[in-house]
Amino acid sequence: MPKKRNFEFLEHMADAYIAAYGRNLAEAFENAAVAMFEVMTDIEKVNPEVEDYVEVDAADEYALLYNWLEELLVRSEVKGMLYSKFKVSELSRTANGFRLKAKIWGEKFSPERHPQKVGVKAITYHQMEINKKPDKTTVKFILDI
Repeated sequence: MPKKRNFEFLEHMADAYIAAYGRNLAEAFENAAVAMFEVMTDIEKVNPEVEDYVEVDAADEYALLYNWLEELLVRSEVKGMLYSKFKVSELSRTANGFRLKAKIWGEKFSPERHPQKVGVKAITYHQMEINKKPDKTTVKFILDI
């Protein structure tokens, strides 16, 4: 049975416009990461065999979303990795803004096992939204592809 997706691709002329959902901001950020890697490949085929740790800081929640996705994209490019599982362990306000700490899991990219969809060039602030309600948070963002 296919896994329920907590994100959707929205209509956009040239780029990937994504809405990711969660019960809270941390879960919405996790699902945003899943969606970004789904743009690149079929993440159902990415085994979560290598664990890594990510920590990012930002002045506000929008910059935190941007920095989170950018850090994942850079790690993927530099290390030749694809990631499929994300667990935010801390998302907190600090004296200078916000901090996110997370564990991520994935494996080395293999062209035989991981179908290539489209490359993500960058994350953008254009049309970025964060909507928080008591039991549901939605983050929207555009990936430059």
